[in-house]
Amino acid sequence: MQIPDLNLLVALNILLEEGSVVGAARRMNLSAPAMSRTLTRIREALNDPILVRSGRGLVPTPRALELREQVRGAVELAHGVFTQSQATDLRELERTFSIRANDVFFGVYGAALRQQMALEMPKATLRVVPEGFTDDQALNEGRIDLTICATNRFSSDIKVQRLFTCPFVGLAREGHPIFDQPITPQIFAGFDHISVSRRGHARGPIDTLLAEQGLERRVLFTTPTFYSAIFALAGADLILPLMPQVLLKTLEPLGLKLRAFELPITLQPVEIVQAWHPRLDNDHAHRWLRRTLKTFCDNAV
Repeated sequence: MQIPDLNLLVALNILLEEGSVVGAARRMNLSAPAMSRTLTRIREALNDPILVRSGRGLVPTPRALELREQVRGAVELAHGVFTQSQATDLRELERTFSIRANDVFFGVYGAALRQQMALEMPKATLRVVPEGFTDDQALNEGRIDLTICATNRFSSDIKVQRLFTCPFVGLAREGHPIFDQPITPQIFAGFDHISVSRRGHARGPIDTLLAEQGLERRVLFTTPTFYSAIFALAGADLILPLMPQVLLKTLEPLGLKLRAFELPITLQPVEIVQAWHPRLDNDHAHRWLRRTLKTFCDNAV
């Protein structure tokens, strides 16, 4: 009996995760034509198209969906077999960690994490995955290794660890007229605001608190990331009312002349957590990643 090429199993797992020949090629350090040839071999071995064209992308066939969990489990089992004996040799570990987090966290801790990895796990790489609109089971399905976010709404089997509590401040350019007088709720609501929302929402808890005092603000600009909001402040009389305080330390190297102020309304701070699937709980490299991030956050408090 012919022994199957187990490299096809790894390639199939990555193709199903990426849903893209180009994306899978990038992760496997192959050219797109080489990855396309690998997909052809997989199709021949399984007698199924596996991924078919839909619009501008590829979608899995019913057969591929049936195999996805089985393939992922087999690849993870094989990974455990070959890395268990090298559990303490992080310097030789070749692995990509997929972390879902927003620009705030990696803006503050990304450089330190990369530097520490260069020292202790130099052959490993990071892949930052943007936050999604919903909990799409990425942790359960193994498409990401770690989620860092401001929520505890996970299924009961997901492991969660608190990293830090994040209060908010306001931010405006130096010389903004908001600094010409004490910042009251009335003064605060009187200037045009920026809203940061990956869903495109212009309204939120601030509006509820202002409405309780008979006030209403005008949101002139809505953007999905804090850094795009920060750069929008430099030459305008806009204010950013929900600036994570932890992000202030990253502004000075940017050379932007901005100034923080205490909010005249009471907003509850947000708890930031890291979450992972229990199958990674005892994984030596994953434990290193979680412990390193937790140490960074503890030392920053």
